[in-house]
Amino acid sequence: MEWHTASADAVLAELKTSRSGLSGSEARLRLARFGPNELPQQPPVPAWRIFGRQFANLLVAILIVAAAVSLLVLEDGLLDAAVILAIVILNAAFGFVQEYRAERTVEALKKLAAPTTTVLRDGKRLEIPGRELVPGDVVLLEEGVRIPADCRVLESIDLHVDEAILTGESQPVVKQAETVAAAELADRKDMAYLGTLVTFGRATVVVTATGAGTEVGKISKLVEEAKEERTPLQTELALFGKRLGFLIIGICVLVAVIGILRAGPLSGQPITQALVAQMAITGIALAVAAIPEGLPAVVTITLALGLQRLAKRNALMRRLAAVETLGSTSVICSDKTGTLTKNEMTVTTVWHSGTEIAVTGTGYEPRGAFLIAGKQIVPERDRQLMEVLKAGALCNNASLKRNGAEPGIIGDPTEGALVVAAAKAMNVDALNAARPRVAEIPFSGARKMMSVACNGPRGEGPRVYVKGAPEIVLERCTHILRAGREMPLSALERKKVLEANHALTLRALRVLAVAERAYEGTGRHDAGSSASRPRAAGLSGLRPGPEMEEKLVFLGLVGMIDPPREEVKEDLARCRAAGIKVVVITGDHKNTALAVSQQLGVTADLGPERVLTGAELAGMSEQELAAAVERTVIYARVDPEHKLTIVQALKKQGHVVAMMGDGVNDAPAIKHADIGVAMGIKGTDVAKEAAQMVLRDDSFRAVVAAVHEGRAIYDNIRKFILYLLSSNLGEVAILFLALLIGFTDPATGLFLLPVTALQLLWINLLTDGLPALAMGVDPAAPDVMERKPRPRSSRLLNRGLFTDTALTAGIMAAGVLLLFWMNLPQGAALATTAAFTGIVVFELFNVQSVRRKFRTGIRENKKVLLAVAASFLLQLAVIYAPPLQAAFDTVGLGLLDWAEILAVSLAGFLARLALLKRERALRQYSPPLNVVLERFFGGGFVY
Repeated sequence: MEWHTASADAVLAELKTSRSGLSGSEARLRLARFGPNELPQQPPVPAWRIFGRQFANLLVAILIVAAAVSLLVLEDGLLDAAVILAIVILNAAFGFVQEYRAERTVEALKKLAAPTTTVLRDGKRLEIPGRELVPGDVVLLEEGVRIPADCRVLESIDLHVDEAILTGESQPVVKQAETVAAAELADRKDMAYLGTLVTFGRATVVVTATGAGTEVGKISKLVEEAKEERTPLQTELALFGKRLGFLIIGICVLVAVIGILRAGPLSGQPITQALVAQMAITGIALAVAAIPEGLPAVVTITLALGLQRLAKRNALMRRLAAVETLGSTSVICSDKTGTLTKNEMTVTTVWHSGTEIAVTGTGYEPRGAFLIAGKQIVPERDRQLMEVLKAGALCNNASLKRNGAEPGIIGDPTEGALVVAAAKAMNVDALNAARPRVAEIPFSGARKMMSVACNGPRGEGPRVYVKGAPEIVLERCTHILRAGREMPLSALERKKVLEANHALTLRALRVLAVAERAYEGTGRHDAGSSASRPRAAGLSGLRPGPEMEEKLVFLGLVGMIDPPREEVKEDLARCRAAGIKVVVITGDHKNTALAVSQQLGVTADLGPERVLTGAELAGMSEQELAAAVERTVIYARVDPEHKLTIVQALKKQGHVVAMMGDGVNDAPAIKHADIGVAMGIKGTDVAKEAAQMVLRDDSFRAVVAAVHEGRAIYDNIRKFILYLLSSNLGEVAILFLALLIGFTDPATGLFLLPVTALQLLWINLLTDGLPALAMGVDPAAPDVMERKPRPRSSRLLNRGLFTDTALTAGIMAAGVLLLFWMNLPQGAALATTAAFTGIVVFELFNVQSVRRKFRTGIRENKKVLLAVAASFLLQLAVIYAPPLQAAFDTVGLGLLDWAEILAVSLAGFLARLALLKRERALRQYSPPLNVVLERFFGGGFVY
């Protein structure tokens, strides 16, 4: 049954219950049939399985094999194996810690169920645990209660429900018992849903669904079905690692085979077991040198450092890889209420007697000014303004928080806005004490107005104050207050009031009218006996009746809105400059969403044709939806399924999507987005647990900062990948070319390589460690927020980086082989020491040339300078410390040797800088090998 379209009696009949509730025995039977009022929970993933996932990577597998072979084959392989395994385990530990904090969204959804609730069983009121509710139970609701299940309203006494967490509606919804035909969840005023909050009034309802059958339960299923997707960075690194692994295995096998042939048959020598073992060891060493085993750890540590920087900017990341994802974001889908706006209703305009008065200040802080045509006025000098504010404050059941915490209100947000506005001009506590309430006719959805009678100061009789929908209040008015005098309300005056109301509503303001009158009731209450605000009528001796709301004096109009956050307009402009499209998704009405978005400047070209409602969205085909998501910037009156549809459609179009939200209704879309962002202050537990990033200050600015940080991190990752790959490829090129050339030891005539296997491992440890880590904290390039988002199809390595890698490796190989050849006549020990040191110095120079490519100054990161200095000092120790000389087969270098090494390395560095200026031309004429490698690694970046 569609519960909202059926009458209350029909719903009771369908559920086989009555207004006096179920019997205890029937409730027990239904509990056994339907199960407890809880949301289903998936069993957690075992810790051992999470840890095992960290090793499901080809590069990691190659490293583990290399460590094992080093330990078994190499003479001094224990240290090498220990270092390699330490790196692998460290990276696995980082990943395990992050993944162990697995999604607990379903658990958070369960928290929405009220621990206890009041029901009628056998006609008696009972307090039972919320988990024991069953369909057919009759529940009693009152102010402050969180609704424990999905319910059909049977009786409503001014029931107001805050449904923002479910529908995104920024204002509490008035509930009724009368049937509605509305299809949209937000418009079903005869239904109340699990997890929403009663802000005012009371009601009797019947439970229609519990647990997984509720609207929140359906959302939990959508969240549960969302599969964990790899971030763009994880996808690229996995592809890069897989293909690099196969390439390295092939190169190393080729080098070993060529080495055996070169040292054996091609040199007239037999292939011996010792020769095969030597070449195998060389191939393994080359594999370890070529694999950037520091890459996973460097990426992890860089992301972790970025996470710490974001935490200082009030953005908490729940997954490391998500730090970088925001850097590639091309679309940010943002909830309006509470994200782009404050979710604090604020009076911005007061209108009376043809005069519009602007009210400054936002939120619930009772500070602000009153302006006419931009000029500040003293409110006390405008009697009619004071009467409007006074009427709004007295005809009101909200109050300001007085506990010294953050500014806030107790009660309905709309009424709270009226109290705050009055507090900007007067002492509201003194006003209430001087004019205690003596009678009240509560607001109701049918009447659309509220009235109170208050005793006046000594010497004055009671006065009635009324607020409500302008058309309704105006019908009850016979006079208007003008210049402090009550004057008859003419047809022309009525027209002016209605025109003013229309103009304010076009600005997306919620407009209330206020009126007053003197009241001669059936008795007079002593003004000094009470300063309270009784909400039930007739407590004072006055008996409110229809005459209380007749012959009213119209005072004015009050316009209010959920104000945009002050900083958001600037942040949206930064997103536009960065090529990021911001899409507003809200449960509010179309006009409200459009007006707020225009105030914020969501886009320069914002018209009704760029706004879609949830109903319009639901009627689209897949092709129509694909076209619509490219042009639409505002989605209004949407439900959770619509939000999820929007996110999925954008992803299908190739966008990297970030979804921001704070409610239960946002959770499925948050979970399915490339990166989900939840509000930390006003966000629900559901949204926070579904998200990868939580904003501690609910600020859109933190998201923009995260985009900036993510782009900087991606630059740094590409930077040290270029550094590691170009350096390691240089080492491969040195050995490969040496094999082709066929150097021999002048003393023995035997085949000789420029560096030994152990020296290669030392170089890898020395230069791939500290310098690469230091580059991970390089500052962002000046233009990082002026670039367009990189396409989802782009790669870490593209033709530009392949060209750069090949050139750097070629320059390095030429320089090192030159040093080796120049020193070879003086002995193999000096020649290998010069080549060994030359590689180290070349790679330390390469640190700076790579940073220059990414527009990073040499002195912008002192950690890099310290890392280079530390690496150089460690190399000096290997050359000059006798124990290390023996271990690494080195000899001390003289000043002339150092002059040669520094001269050749510096010349290579300067050549590299010169080539940077002709980078575009070099990309255009990339060598065929680079094109092949680019295709092999999946490159596709378009400059």
